Amino acid sequence: MPMLLELWRHLPRRRQRQFCMLLGLMVVAALAEVATLAALVPFLGVLATPERVFGYPAAQPIIRLLGIDSPRELLLPIALTFCIAAVLAGAVRLLLAYATTRFSFVVGSDLSLDAYRRTLYQPFTVHTSRNSSEVINGILAQTWTIVGGVFVPMLTLFSSALILISIMLGLLAVDPVIALASVAIFGAVYGGIMVLTRRGLRKNSEDVVRESTQVLKALQEGLGGIRDVLLDGTQEVYCRIYQRADLAGRLAQAHNSFVSVSPRFVIDTFGMVLIAGFAYAISLREGGLVAAIPMLGALALGAQRLLPILQQAYSAMTIIRGSEATLRHVLALLDQPLPAASSADARATVRFGRDISLRNVGFRYQPDAPRVLNGVNLRVEKGQRVGIIGATGSGKSTLVDIVMGLLQATDGALEVDGVEITPLNRRAWQTHIAHVPQAIFLTDSSVAENIALGAAKEEIDMARVREAARKAQLDALIESWPAKYDTVVGERGARLSGGQRQRIGIARALYKQASVIIFDEATSALDNDTERALMSAIGALGRDLTVLIIAHRLSTLEICDTIIEIGGGGIKRAGGYRDLVVNA
Repeated sequence: MPMLLELWRHLPRRRQRQFCMLLGLMVVAALAEVATLAALVPFLGVLATPERVFGYPAAQPIIRLLGIDSPRELLLPIALTFCIAAVLAGAVRLLLAYATTRFSFVVGSDLSLDAYRRTLYQPFTVHTSRNSSEVINGILAQTWTIVGGVFVPMLTLFSSALILISIMLGLLAVDPVIALASVAIFGAVYGGIMVLTRRGLRKNSEDVVRESTQVLKALQEGLGGIRDVLLDGTQEVYCRIYQRADLAGRLAQAHNSFVSVSPRFVIDTFGMVLIAGFAYAISLREGGLVAAIPMLGALALGAQRLLPILQQAYSAMTIIRGSEATLRHVLALLDQPLPAASSADARATVRFGRDISLRNVGFRYQPDAPRVLNGVNLRVEKGQRVGIIGATGSGKSTLVDIVMGLLQATDGALEVDGVEITPLNRRAWQTHIAHVPQAIFLTDSSVAENIALGAAKEEIDMARVREAARKAQLDALIESWPAKYDTVVGERGARLSGGQRQRIGIARALYKQASVIIFDEATSALDNDTERALMSAIGALGRDLTVLIIAHRLSTLEICDTIIEIGGGGIKRAGGYRDLVVNA
């Protein structure tokens, strides 16, 4: 299957080597099966006709080595040999099962991490165009589905194929006609079932992927909007959405599971009848039933091992086919390109000592979409406070996203101290920037961890945290709480007011000690007194800090040196606060 080869390409070299070692262990397991089968024939021969075995020329060296004087004395060493072969074969199978399972789950972790890393590195425009439920389902659930739906079955298939070949070679040595007839009959049955169920398995795999995404979407929307759900009493609506998707997905999984195990019940019965027929045919040969006992025992043991392994191989193929759509989706995540300049980002440097310039900048989100910005020219000197106003949808946020390097200008260039910001040095430029959005992202952790977001807990500089909280007009409030900076804010800051969440976002930007801070409607949830105090504190920050503020209220921007109004895809007007108030 081409997709399996594609999946192999995404495995780290270390895992590929481990897979080759697993194949070697599978070969050992297959040889152990042959050894067990080979040891059974003389064991049953000694039980039935010890005199005949005692007289075999090939057995004489072993008889002399062991000092055996009578046929009955052969029973113990041959029985021990058979038992040792069986125990060793079982031990090898157990080791193989452990190694296979561990390898599969470790690979699942590798793939999940790789998919997550590649997703995080995608451009901002890719993230804004995606459904988060689909991405999370792919990274979290579907990469682990690949473990049970592709890797474990694939390894089982390899192991089963090697063991089947070894058993077949052993049975061919015992009776070629019966061995070939058995494999042909059973292979035809399983092959026919696979052809008949192939289309259904593919459809079910697509249903499982689609419905699992819908389940996660229902969970995210229901729990994420719990305030409105409780207020509107729409719990049952979300429960029905969840049930519809969950039940459809589980029924598709149940059908695939039934298809993978159902042939066993038919084959087991059919196999017993076939063995009885072979036994009858062998008993009619010269020597009768007594002479046929070793051969029957070998065939019975071969069948006892052959049928389950055939079922394992069929089940593995069925599971892989049932996971085809999941594999396709995971491969799409794994095929996401990493930035070509990712290795250069750490070495690139951008110095900001003079100004930030937008030169003839234009932008559109899609090639066929209308321009959001067109021919924008703007120069922001280091240390300036620049306010940005404009109607909703005028392009204010797009403009600052370009300044932050989240969006690449369709036309024109962003320059810092005369150096153009490109994918090669974009990450270096972003280390200068802190961003305070309107909707602050908070983790379900302490206030200190949220202010120092991204830093390991043991590496947080509490002096910087307290200083950032003081500048954000938040320190008095935090000190009034029993746990102070260890207070847990709840999921998405559910235990805080909107104004408190925004002040933590501002403190986070100040903790970063960036040289550029961008406030995107960051004071919209603050009361007038707190907003005035905060803006006054921002205005009092050192002139080594450059501030860009997006706001709807012109009064918010009184501290700004320059205010620009965005509209019609460009800068409609610019000037000081008093100029714009007079001309408003």
